[in-house]
Amino acid sequence: MEPSKVDSRGRATFPSAISWGVVGFYLVLLLLLLTVSLYGATIAPYVLYALVAVLIVFLVRYLSTRYWMDSDRVGASRLFGSRHADLEDVRRIEFANLRDLGPTGFFGSWGYRGRMWSPSIGPFDSIHTVSNGVLVTAGGVPFFVSPKDPGGFARELSRRARSNRDAPLEIDAGESVPTQTPEF
Repeated sequence: MEPSKVDSRGRATFPSAISWGVVGFYLVLLLLLLTVSLYGATIAPYVLYALVAVLIVFLVRYLSTRYWMDSDRVGASRLFGSRHADLEDVRRIEFANLRDLGPTGFFGSWGYRGRMWSPSIGPFDSIHTVSNGVLVTAGGVPFFVSPKDPGGFARELSRRARSNRDAPLEIDAGESVPTQTPEF
Protein backbone atom coordinates (compact mmCIF):
# COMPACT_ATOMS: atom_id res chain seq x y z
CA MET A 1 0.00 0.00 0.00
CA GLU A 2 1.31 3.38 -0.96
CA PRO A 3 0.68 6.58 0.98
CA SER A 4 -2.96 7.56 1.09
CA LYS A 5 -2.17 11.00 -0.31
CA VAL A 6 0.84 12.84 -1.69
CA ASP A 7 0.37 16.58 -2.01
CA SER A 8 2.10 19.00 -4.38
CA ARG A 9 4.95 19.53 -1.88
CA GLY A 10 5.66 15.78 -1.75
CA ARG A 11 4.22 15.24 1.72
CA ALA A 12 2.90 11.69 1.96
CA THR A 13 0.29 10.79 4.58
CA PHE A 14 -0.37 7.35 5.99
CA PRO A 15 -3.51 6.43 7.94
CA SER A 16 -3.16 4.72 11.28
CA ALA A 17 -4.44 1.23 11.93
CA ILE A 18 -7.66 1.33 13.94
CA SER A 19 -8.68 -1.28 16.48
CA TRP A 20 -12.45 -1.41 16.48
CA GLY A 21 -12.19 -3.17 19.85
CA VAL A 22 -10.64 -0.02 21.32
CA VAL A 23 -13.30 2.19 19.73
CA GLY A 24 -15.99 -0.18 21.04
CA PHE A 25 -14.46 -0.07 24.52
CA TYR A 26 -14.67 3.72 24.59
CA LEU A 27 -18.27 3.61 23.41
CA VAL A 28 -19.20 0.97 26.01
CA LEU A 29 -17.61 3.10 28.75
CA LEU A 30 -19.60 6.12 27.57
CA LEU A 31 -22.85 4.11 27.54
CA LEU A 32 -22.06 2.64 30.95
CA LEU A 33 -21.46 6.09 32.41
CA LEU A 34 -24.69 7.43 31.00
CA THR A 35 -26.66 4.35 32.10
CA VAL A 36 -25.31 4.50 35.65
CA SER A 37 -26.13 8.18 35.89
CA LEU A 38 -29.67 7.70 34.57
CA TYR A 39 -30.58 4.66 36.70
CA GLY A 40 -29.89 5.17 40.34
CA ALA A 41 -26.35 6.34 40.94
CA THR A 42 -26.09 9.88 42.10
CA ILE A 43 -23.23 11.48 40.25
CA ALA A 44 -22.86 15.20 40.34
CA PRO A 45 -23.62 16.52 36.86
CA TYR A 46 -20.26 18.28 36.53
CA VAL A 47 -18.43 15.02 37.37
CA LEU A 48 -20.46 13.14 34.79
CA TYR A 49 -19.83 15.82 32.15
CA ALA A 50 -16.12 15.84 32.95
CA LEU A 51 -15.84 12.04 32.65
CA VAL A 52 -17.79 12.00 29.38
CA ALA A 53 -15.64 14.84 28.01
CA VAL A 54 -12.41 13.02 28.94
CA LEU A 55 -13.57 9.82 27.23
CA ILE A 56 -14.62 11.70 24.11
CA VAL A 57 -11.29 13.57 23.95
CA PHE A 58 -9.34 10.29 24.26
CA LEU A 59 -11.50 8.67 21.56
CA VAL A 60 -11.03 11.61 19.18
CA ARG A 61 -7.31 11.63 19.96
CA TYR A 62 -7.11 7.92 19.13
CA LEU A 63 -9.00 8.36 15.86
CA SER A 64 -7.00 11.45 14.82
CA THR A 65 -3.62 9.66 14.73
CA ARG A 66 -1.87 10.09 11.36
CA TYR A 67 1.65 9.59 10.03
CA TRP A 68 3.42 11.66 7.39
CA MET A 69 6.68 12.18 5.50
CA ASP A 70 7.94 15.02 3.40
CA SER A 71 11.27 15.61 1.69
CA ASP A 72 13.05 16.40 4.98
CA ARG A 73 11.08 14.90 7.89
CA VAL A 74 8.98 12.00 9.10
CA GLY A 75 6.35 12.45 11.75
CA ALA A 76 3.31 11.33 13.64
CA SER A 77 0.52 13.59 14.76
CA ARG A 78 -2.66 13.37 16.76
CA LEU A 79 -4.87 15.62 18.80
CA PHE A 80 -2.72 17.09 21.60
CA GLY A 81 0.60 15.67 20.54
CA SER A 82 2.99 14.97 17.74
CA ARG A 83 6.51 13.81 17.08
CA HIS A 84 8.78 14.29 14.09
CA ALA A 85 12.40 13.69 13.10
CA ASP A 86 14.65 14.81 10.29
CA LEU A 87 15.14 12.12 7.65
CA GLU A 88 18.91 12.62 7.75
CA ASP A 89 18.85 11.62 11.45
CA VAL A 90 17.02 8.31 10.85
CA ARG A 91 19.40 5.50 11.79
CA ARG A 92 17.07 2.51 12.08
CA ILE A 93 13.74 1.38 10.68
CA GLU A 94 12.49 -1.79 12.37
CA PHE A 95 9.23 -3.68 12.53
CA ALA A 96 8.20 -3.93 16.16
CA ASN A 97 5.41 -5.03 18.42
CA LEU A 98 4.58 -2.85 21.39
CA ARG A 99 4.11 -5.91 23.59
CA ASP A 100 7.60 -7.17 22.72
CA LEU A 101 9.16 -3.82 23.56
CA GLY A 102 7.87 -4.45 27.07
CA PRO A 103 6.77 -0.99 28.17
CA THR A 104 6.26 -0.57 31.85
CA GLY A 105 3.65 1.50 33.54
CA PHE A 106 0.02 2.08 32.69
CA PHE A 107 0.19 5.74 31.73
CA GLY A 108 2.78 5.50 28.95
CA SER A 109 0.30 4.75 26.22
CA TRP A 110 -2.50 6.86 27.68
CA GLY A 111 -0.48 9.86 28.69
CA TYR A 112 -0.32 13.15 26.88
CA ARG A 113 3.12 12.62 25.41
CA GLY A 114 3.26 8.82 25.06
CA ARG A 115 6.77 8.52 26.51
CA MET A 116 7.38 4.91 27.49
CA TRP A 117 10.30 2.85 28.70
CA SER A 118 11.48 -0.50 27.38
CA PRO A 119 14.09 -2.77 28.97
CA SER A 120 15.47 -3.49 25.49
CA ILE A 121 15.73 0.03 24.00
CA GLY A 122 15.24 2.41 26.93
CA PRO A 123 12.91 5.41 26.59
CA PHE A 124 10.83 5.81 23.44
CA ASP A 125 7.85 7.83 22.28
CA SER A 126 4.76 5.96 21.22
CA ILE A 127 2.16 7.44 18.93
CA HIS A 128 0.28 4.27 18.16
CA THR A 129 -3.20 2.88 17.70
CA VAL A 130 -2.41 -0.87 17.66
CA SER A 131 0.51 -2.93 18.94
CA ASN A 132 2.10 -3.87 15.57
CA GLY A 133 4.07 -1.17 13.85
CA VAL A 134 7.37 0.43 13.01
CA LEU A 135 10.07 1.61 15.41
CA VAL A 136 11.96 4.59 13.98
CA THR A 137 15.27 5.48 15.61
CA ALA A 138 16.18 9.07 14.91
CA GLY A 139 17.64 11.71 17.16
CA GLY A 140 17.89 10.97 20.86
CA VAL A 141 14.68 9.01 21.45
CA PRO A 142 13.14 6.43 19.08
CA PHE A 143 9.44 6.55 18.30
CA PHE A 144 6.91 3.81 17.63
CA VAL A 145 4.11 4.25 15.09
CA SER A 146 1.38 1.92 13.85
CA PRO A 147 0.40 2.76 10.27
CA LYS A 148 -2.32 0.75 8.58
CA ASP A 149 0.33 -0.67 6.22
CA PRO A 150 3.62 -1.01 8.15
CA GLY A 151 5.40 -2.49 5.11
CA GLY A 152 4.44 0.40 2.82
CA PHE A 153 5.34 2.93 5.49
CA ALA A 154 8.75 1.29 6.06
CA ARG A 155 9.45 1.13 2.31
CA GLU A 156 8.63 4.79 1.77
CA LEU A 157 10.54 5.89 4.88
CA SER A 158 13.54 3.81 3.82
CA ARG A 159 13.50 5.32 0.33
CA ARG A 160 13.26 8.87 1.65
CA ALA A 161 15.78 8.38 4.47
CA ARG A 162 18.39 6.80 2.17
CA SER A 163 18.08 9.71 -0.25
CA ASN A 164 18.79 12.14 2.64
CA ARG A 165 21.80 10.29 4.10
CA ASP A 166 25.38 9.72 3.01
CA ALA A 167 25.74 6.47 4.99
CA PRO A 168 23.47 3.42 4.99
CA LEU A 169 21.02 2.90 7.84
CA GLU A 170 22.09 0.64 10.72
CA ILE A 171 18.90 -1.41 10.37
CA ASP A 172 16.62 -0.92 7.38
CA ALA A 173 13.50 -3.07 7.50
CA GLY A 174 12.04 -1.10 4.60
CA GLU A 175 14.86 -1.75 2.15
CA SER A 176 13.67 -5.15 1.03
CA VAL A 177 10.12 -5.34 2.33
CA PRO A 178 7.82 -7.47 0.20
CA THR A 179 4.67 -5.79 -1.08
CA GLN A 180 2.57 -7.57 1.56
CA THR A 181 2.55 -6.43 5.16
CA PRO A 182 4.86 -8.57 7.31
CA GLU A 183 3.36 -10.93 9.88
CA PHE A 184 4.19 -10.19 13.50
